[in-house]
Amino acid sequence: MATATLTSKGQITIPAAIRASMNLESGSRVEFVESGNGQFLIVAATRPAQMLKGLLRKPSTPVTIEKMNQMIAARGAV
Repeated sequence: MATATLTSKGQITIPAAIRASMNLESGSRVEFVESGNGQFLIVAATRPAQMLKGLLRKPSTPVTIEKMNQMIAARGAV
């Protein structure tokens, strides 16, 4: 277990052992995930955007800008 002190600017320093364990470096991003009962998990958010490639399949036919605008208007009317 480790502790950190909150500064007047709302900042904390993550202890070195935890940073090493999470592979965090200067500039790394972390997410605070609520786990219930007022507790939060700190999760490294260091995955590059390139990891999203291939997550969604390409549509079988290209979607036009006009069709996109129609769908946006239809969903906005709901």
